[in-house]
Amino acid sequence: MNALSLARWQFAITTVYHFIFVPITIGSGFLVAGFQTAWYRTNKDKYLRATKFFGKLFLINFALGVVTGIVQEFQFGMNWSAYSRFVGDIFGAPLAMEGLLAFFLESTFLGMWIFGWDRLPKKMHLASIWLAATGTLLSAYFILAANSFMQHPTGYILNATRGRAELTNIVTVLTQKTALSAFFHVIPSAFLASGALFAGVGAWLMLKNKDIEVARPAMKMGAITIIISFLLVVVSGDFSARVMTQQQPMKMAAAEGLYDSKASAPFSLLTIGSLDGSHAVFQIGIPSLLSVMSTGKTDGVVEGVNDLEKQYDKQYGNDSYTPVIWLAYWSFRLMIGFGGLALLLAGFMLWRMRKGALPTSKWFNRAAITMPFLPLIGISFGWIFTESARQPWIVFGLFKTKDAVSPTVGAGSVAFTMIVFTLLYGVLAVIEFGLMAKTIKMGPQPAIEGSDANDGKQLTMAY
Repeated sequence: MNALSLARWQFAITTVYHFIFVPITIGSGFLVAGFQTAWYRTNKDKYLRATKFFGKLFLINFALGVVTGIVQEFQFGMNWSAYSRFVGDIFGAPLAMEGLLAFFLESTFLGMWIFGWDRLPKKMHLASIWLAATGTLLSAYFILAANSFMQHPTGYILNATRGRAELTNIVTVLTQKTALSAFFHVIPSAFLASGALFAGVGAWLMLKNKDIEVARPAMKMGAITIIISFLLVVVSGDFSARVMTQQQPMKMAAAEGLYDSKASAPFSLLTIGSLDGSHAVFQIGIPSLLSVMSTGKTDGVVEGVNDLEKQYDKQYGNDSYTPVIWLAYWSFRLMIGFGGLALLLAGFMLWRMRKGALPTSKWFNRAAITMPFLPLIGISFGWIFTESARQPWIVFGLFKTKDAVSPTVGAGSVAFTMIVFTLLYGVLAVIEFGLMAKTIKMGPQPAIEGSDANDGKQLTMAY
């Protein structure tokens, strides 16, 4: 494998791994804040114990997310220096804003929340977790805006003398349709993952008959969050599909295995393509659904892979502009499928909990324990689809991936760092899973006599 292939593999491994922590951090911050708000308003001990218990899980995940995220930035300089030089003036702006504004907001108020249990007024302490959670939203928006420039470059000019793209309008970069659609699709996905974590942990507590008083609200909050989030994901996904069709029609064609342009195009339930990837051999589809998703019309025309390949050859020069179709096709479906499984489990969980009942069935609670993993797998396939189906472009229509790799870094150097990062991330995975499992196994702290107790000793970073 050459340096380009290894650099792509390294970035893919570290990105997918890092993004496991991101959605849990975003959603869990707000769900923990919700529990603390319930405690603030009702003064019920079960909400305080739920706040501190799930707060520990949130902090463990936040810490590992910060550590793994730092590596992402190093790779731009190590393996992708040509990309950094070409687009750094634009790509670096939202990342700088994320670091200076969003990260400082979330880290400052998170620190106040961790160490302020017995030092801050109750209302101010509650406000600190809400502000920290808001910081994660801002952080996500700036990063998604930077990524959206790669999907649809805007707000720039090409400086032929310097051979680079230069920023002309940061507002355009931050508010373009691609960034907005990505934000309103990714954030509900994050809440879906966090809701699944809360519901799954609650199911484990229920299975072990351990602190039912905390397990029940955790399961209920998690299941409701999953259902609402999934509906928002569907609505935002429909909007994102239309934006994608307008801006990156090849990506949508690859996602559906659509080789030839069609009016009233069907949504593929199963497509088997030829070995050379030039046409469909067999297909089962829902009539006109793809046209509705892509254009909003039942008879809308959706461009196919072969027609777009010819168009891009004329527009950008003779090259291959078709992504790996099987990877785009199946990652798109696995993204939807794993999220749908979490929805089914959440719906059944709420049905079993109706009229104050408890889901005491062991087989169901065992199945529900898998819930935290389902949205994370789906989200991972979603990012694989988003990035792989854009190829061969690193910045769509502007800069190709093969031109973005560092020219002076050899395959040996990239292979070495990839092995080191993979081993390091493996160690961090063991630490993360061990800390989470240990905390969950310990369960919530025992009930406190007089629920106004406000002892911060249970929430420190020294576990």
